[in-house]
Amino acid sequence: MNLAVIDWIIVFAMVGIMVWGVLYTKKLMQSVSDFLAAGRTAGRYLISMSHGMAQLGAITIIGMLEVNYISGFSLRWWEFTNGIVILIITVSGWVVYRFRQTRAMTMAQFFEMRYSKNFRIFAGFLAFFSGIVNFGLFPIVGARFFMFFIGLPETYSFIGLDISTFSTVVLMLLSISLFFVFTGGQISVIIADFIQGVFVNAVFVAIVVYLIFIIDWNTIYEAISSAPKDASLVNPFKTSKVEDFNFWYFLIGMLGIFYGKLSWQGPQGSFTSARTPHEAKMAEVLGNLRNIPQWSLFLYFVPVVAYTVMHHVDFSSIVSSIQPILDGVTEEAIKVQLTVPLVLTKLLPVGLIGSFVAVMVAAFISTHDTYMHSWASIFIQDVYLPLIGKKLTPEKHIKMLKMSIIGVAVYLFLFSLFFNQTQYIFLFFAITGSIFIGGSGAVIIGGLYWKKGTTAGAWISMIWGATISVGGLIVNKMYPDFPINGQMFWGIAMLSSSLIYIGVSLLTGKEDFNLDKLLHRGKYQIKEDIAVITKEPAKGWKVLGMGKEFTKGDKLIYIVTYSWTFIWTVVFILGTVFNLTRDVSDSAWTTFWEIFVYINVFISAIIVVWFAIGGVIDAKAMFARLRVLKRDHNDDGIHINKD
Repeated sequence: MNLAVIDWIIVFAMVGIMVWGVLYTKKLMQSVSDFLAAGRTAGRYLISMSHGMAQLGAITIIGMLEVNYISGFSLRWWEFTNGIVILIITVSGWVVYRFRQTRAMTMAQFFEMRYSKNFRIFAGFLAFFSGIVNFGLFPIVGARFFMFFIGLPETYSFIGLDISTFSTVVLMLLSISLFFVFTGGQISVIIADFIQGVFVNAVFVAIVVYLIFIIDWNTIYEAISSAPKDASLVNPFKTSKVEDFNFWYFLIGMLGIFYGKLSWQGPQGSFTSARTPHEAKMAEVLGNLRNIPQWSLFLYFVPVVAYTVMHHVDFSSIVSSIQPILDGVTEEAIKVQLTVPLVLTKLLPVGLIGSFVAVMVAAFISTHDTYMHSWASIFIQDVYLPLIGKKLTPEKHIKMLKMSIIGVAVYLFLFSLFFNQTQYIFLFFAITGSIFIGGSGAVIIGGLYWKKGTTAGAWISMIWGATISVGGLIVNKMYPDFPINGQMFWGIAMLSSSLIYIGVSLLTGKEDFNLDKLLHRGKYQIKEDIAVITKEPAKGWKVLGMGKEFTKGDKLIYIVTYSWTFIWTVVFILGTVFNLTRDVSDSAWTTFWEIFVYINVFISAIIVVWFAIGGVIDAKAMFARLRVLKRDHNDDGIHINKD
C-alpha cells in the first residue's frame, strides 16, 4: 500500500469530523422543507461552499486532471474570457435570483407553476433519467482511483471467498454518503459539504506549494518542450492538434454557462436553500472567488507537474515504476485518468499523500450525498407524487424520500459492477447531461424572463433537446470515431432548442403570463424574502448591479470580484493582441504561468481562511433559525398555490 499509518489517521480524522458535523444537525430536521431545502435558512458562505463541493466531486477532480494533462495551461488562457461571462451572470443574479423568488423546491415544481402539471412530470422524469445515467459513472471512477492510488489488490480473501476489492470500495463509500444524507437531509448535506470544502481548499494549496519546492520551472519548461508542435501545454496559440479539448470545446462550454444556469439538477438542493434571493445571489458571486484554489490553481498546475514527470529524463525511475501499471490498462481514456494520480503517489510525502486521499474521500462523499438527495427527491417530488396526486403526512413524505435515496444507492452499486467506460469523463458528462440540459435552458430562461413563453414551446423545445442528445449518445457509442463528439452535440441541442422555444411560443401564445405573481413581486411580495438596506442606492452602485439589499460588506465583495476579473480580462486582451502580432516563445509563456501560479497561491491562502470564518458564522446563524423556525407543512414542494 502507498499509505503510511499517519496517512490513514488523517483520512479517518477527516471522516470523523464530517460525521460529527452531520450528527449535530439530526435534531434540526423537522419537516419536508427542512429535508429538501434546509428550511430556506442557509447563508451565502454555506450555499457557496456546498454548491462548490457538489460540483467538485472525486470524479470531477479526476476528470479535470485528465483534461489538463492533455491541454495543460493552454485551456486556462481561453477560459479567462469565461470570467467575463461568469461575472455578468453572477453579479446580475442571472436565473438564480428569480428562481429563488419563485420559492420552488425543485426546478420541475417551477415548471408546474410556470407551464403545467403534465410538463412538470415529463421534465422531472427527464431530469431524473439524465441525472441517474450521468451519475452512474461517479462511483466507478472514484473507486478505481482509490484502488490504484492506495495500491489495493483486485481481490481479497474473506471466509474462504475471493471478494472484489472494487465492489467493496464502492459499497463502503456509498454507505457513508447514504448515512450523511439520511441523517438530516439537505441540512446535513450543506454542513458536511462546508466542512469538506474548507479542508479540500487548504490541502490543494498545501500540495501546490510542496510541488513548487520540489520541481523547478526550468524542469517544467524542458519537459513541455517535448510536446507536439501544435499541442502545447503552455502556449494557447499552438493547440490546433488538441482534438477533443480544443477551442470549440471551450466555446460551447462558455455558451453553456449562460444557457445552462441551474439546468443541471445535481446540486438542486443548494438552489433552494438560501435564506433569501439576495443570499442566493451573493453565494453565486462568492463562487467566483471560492473556485480559485480549485479551478485556477490545483487542477491546472498538478497535471502540468505530472506531464513533466512523465516526459523528463530526471524522473525516469518514477516513470519505470508507473508505466507497467498503465500498460496493464486497456482503455486509453482510463490510462489518462490514472496517470496524474499515479504520479502523485510517487511525489507526495507521508502526510500530504494521506491528505490527498482524505480530499478525494471528501469529494466523493460531497457529490454522492448531494446527488443522491437531488435525484431521489426529483423522482418523488416531480414524478411519483404528482402522478398519484395524493397528499402525504410529513412523516410519510420524508420516509418516501429516504426510500428513494436507498433506491438510487442500490442502482449506483449495480451500475458500477457492469458498466464499461470508453469515453473521456467530461465527454460522457456532456452527452448524458445534455439529455435534460439540451432543452431545459431555453425553458428555464424563457419561463423566468419572458412573459410570452408558452407551455407548447416548453414541451417541443425540451423534447427536441433530449432527442438530439440521445441521438448523439447512440451515434458516439456505435461509432467511437464519429467527428461530432458529445460537446458538439450539446452545442447543437442548445441552439436549436432555443430557436424552437421562441418560434413555437410566438405561434401559440394567446395572453401574457403573470410573472409578478410567479416571482412574488409587487402586491405578491413576501416580506421575509426582502431585506431593504438602502431605499434608493446611488446611481453608480445600481449600474454595477448593487441594489437596495446591499450592505457595505456586500459592495466590498462585488468590488473585489469585479477587480479580480477585470485584471485577468485585461491580461487576456493584451496577451492575445501581443501574440497575434508577433511570435511568443514557450519559454516566455512558461514564465507567465509561473507568475500566475504564485499569485493564485497567495490569493488562495486568503480565501481558505476567509470562507472558513464566513461559513462558521453562517452555520451558527442557520442553526439558530432552525431552532425557532415555525414550520409550514403545506410547504412541501407539492402543494401549488392556485390563488
